[in-house]
Amino acid sequence: MSTQLRRTRLIDFIRSRGFAALDELVGELGVSESTVRRDLDSLEEEGLARRTHGGVLAAGGPPRLAEFDERQPANWAAKRAIAAAAAALIADGETVLLDGGTTTYEVARLLVGRSLQVVTNSLPVANLFAAQARTDLVLLGGYVSPRTGVCLGPYANELLGRLHVTTTVLSAAGITAEGLFNAHLLLAETEQAMLRAAGRVIVVADSSKFGRKSLTFVSGLDAVDLVVSDTGLDGSWRHVVAAAGSALELAALPEADPVAAVAPPAAARREPELPRGRDAARKRAVAAKRRGGRA
Repeated sequence: MSTQLRRTRLIDFIRSRGFAALDELVGELGVSESTVRRDLDSLEEEGLARRTHGGVLAAGGPPRLAEFDERQPANWAAKRAIAAAAAALIADGETVLLDGGTTTYEVARLLVGRSLQVVTNSLPVANLFAAQARTDLVLLGGYVSPRTGVCLGPYANELLGRLHVTTTVLSAAGITAEGLFNAHLLLAETEQAMLRAAGRVIVVADSSKFGRKSLTFVSGLDAVDLVVSDTGLDGSWRHVVAAAGSALELAALPEADPVAAVAPPAAARREPELPRGRDAARKRAVAAKRRGGRA
């Protein structure tokens, strides 16, 4: 088990309990007490845990927002693997723009303590960096969604128009061959402004998001430099992403989640959606083949 995966499991266990004793953590992870102590030292430095007499308390966890309560547990193992892969691509000294998705929140957690300039429209993300001496934080203004805790609307978009960042890390509610989709009209406009402000765009999305559309079109895949997903994604999507001029990186699912690795979500196994004309021709050809005739 890698150090990052072990520490992720460690903080997840502490969060689920609220408080955990040292011997419980040793038993849960199957490692030595000295290893657990080193991990706790690291988590304390990141502001994710707080040592106390007899054990450790969780700190800096996700806020109680509907978005996190409902969506954060879904495909969490994949989200954490994707976040680790994306965070590794960001160098110290960069200016990073993070939007307000559950996967981007996981990326943000891994960037805590790094020497960065962080721009975000997300109150939960901003809260992670607010007390970090090594991080310069810029919080976009505007209307705050009570469901997601993100700032939306013309004020956020206006400020984004004045900024340039090294890297934008963006989430998506759905991805098809047409591009990226989101479920909120105002958020889609803000994400379009985020794309325009970026020198490099990284989209983080687990495999369940592929083959799905949502309410609002955000952008074509040609505006994206890199898509980071997980190994549950059907291989045919690599050709779709490459055809748009973007790169695709697949983060390995943890060994502790063999079911997800072997049987990806149904949405992940969908074939990429083709333009209507080609799709109709393909369907006619398949039907003709089944009948033993010609299309």
